[in-house]
Amino acid sequence: MKRIIFVLSLILFFNQQNLRAQASVGYYPWSSLLTISTNAKKAIWLDTRFQTNSLFSSLSVDLLPMINLKRGEVLQWYLGGGLRLNPLYRIADADADLITIDGYSLNVGVRISPLKQNRRFQLALELNPYVKDKFDSGVLKSHFGLVYVFGKRKKEETAPEVPLNP
Repeated sequence: MKRIIFVLSLILFFNQQNLRAQASVGYYPWSSLLTISTNAKKAIWLDTRFQTNSLFSSLSVDLLPMINLKRGEVLQWYLGGGLRLNPLYRIADADADLITIDGYSLNVGVRISPLKQNRRFQLALELNPYVKDKFDSGVLKSHFGLVYVFGKRKKEETAPEVPLNP
């Protein structure tokens, strides 16, 4: 029960400001992760990842608060960590907690905007040490994916028209 209260408190804390901000969506194809993030240009942002290509009982959700270390036009370095939850684990084990905590992770990554014409398309590279909930085992994961950042289009400045015959 303590775990449920902790997780709900964490979600409510980050829902206040961040989830109303500019969002991004990404996919890490080799890790089979779909990611939805709040405004990653802010100092603190939330990344939520959903496991795909898995059995229902092993689908997991990662809640990862992130902190930007350095932001530029092309590169954005960040650090964070969080929880991996499994809300559907009760399908496999009826005695499991309502929301099962699978483990904890630390994330160190960079988002790269390689296209000068459109900085909304980004490449994401991460190192992700992960440990199980009882700290009995762990793995060093790496992620590579594509991210699209939603937002308002910038108005392009138009040059004043010059008459053909002065």
